[in-house]
Amino acid sequence: MIHSAVLTKLLKIKYPIIQAPMFGVSSPEMVAAAAKAECLGSLPLGDLPAEKCVDLIRATRRLTTKDFAVNIFVNEIPQLSDELKVKYEEAKRFIEQFAEYQKLDVELPDINEIKLTTYQEQLDAIISEGCNILSFTFGNLDGVSIQRLKSHGVTLMGTCTSVKEALILEQSGIDLICVQGIEAGGHRGTFASDEIPKIGGLSLLAQVYDSVKAPLIYAGGIYNGRTLIAAKALGAEGCQIGSLLLSSVESALNRFEKDRLAVIKENDTVLTKSFSGRYARGIKNAFIEKMEQSGYILPYPYQNKLTNLLRATAKAKENIDFVSIWAGQSTRELSEESTTFILNNLIESVEPIVRG
Repeated sequence: MIHSAVLTKLLKIKYPIIQAPMFGVSSPEMVAAAAKAECLGSLPLGDLPAEKCVDLIRATRRLTTKDFAVNIFVNEIPQLSDELKVKYEEAKRFIEQFAEYQKLDVELPDINEIKLTTYQEQLDAIISEGCNILSFTFGNLDGVSIQRLKSHGVTLMGTCTSVKEALILEQSGIDLICVQGIEAGGHRGTFASDEIPKIGGLSLLAQVYDSVKAPLIYAGGIYNGRTLIAAKALGAEGCQIGSLLLSSVESALNRFEKDRLAVIKENDTVLTKSFSGRYARGIKNAFIEKMEQSGYILPYPYQNKLTNLLRATAKAKENIDFVSIWAGQSTRELSEESTTFILNNLIESVEPIVRG
């Protein structure tokens, strides 16, 4: 295995591998299984209320004594204007009608029923629970929060999708930078929600390495020893592994979703804002195709909140056309073994290549 003294010492792990915080997929059990493989587990908290964050942190601690990262969204929340309220009602009506046409009955929430959480509220819970590692996406933490977290000894890991974003993170004192390639599954970590840099991952990694001094972690398309070595050669101290774990024992995906992943083809994933209002890479389906042509996609987090119940209902009814299965571009022959087994196998795959 290619070691990184910088990363392993800072994160107190044996191998420079991070299990990706995939919201809706990565469970406390997955975090614990990653820790068992002597890698860093990551618990996704997204934009959950503070009390729910506490519950998940404590549930994870009951499964492992090792440190793990918690991950949050740090996006700005658009002001709820009269215009946005009108657009919300139009989108709500459009989605309900389309779902009914597809024989999926659902009544989505009114806008005044939506509860939004700021990341500052989450930080109170994260600090009070003594979390030592915080990763984040959709932007950068504000200066006051950075200083507050550092005063409590929290290691900070930001996400970039461009050199510009990497520079912003480094200049604000973020300890580690995760470079997210366009190949990666799930939401783009881009700071702005409207436009996303469409830069190939390894090209971006090399450019970021030449531009910043902070240790880099690479995410996007890592699935075997050769891809790990390529990322290391281009400047990564470690790699973040996501899609490889989608069908694992500890994945929160349902059986019918894992069955869809088992037959995924290389052109089945697309970048879409249809479910959340921010670009994410996932498996295209009827909802994505309809929404992308509709003109009814709201800004994040309103679109995300609007479609939450839709997705939950579709999961319960095993309706593949209304669920969001986020997946990257390297998803062939996904293993259904444990996360520990999958990560150990990935680590062991490096040695034959290094020996030649």
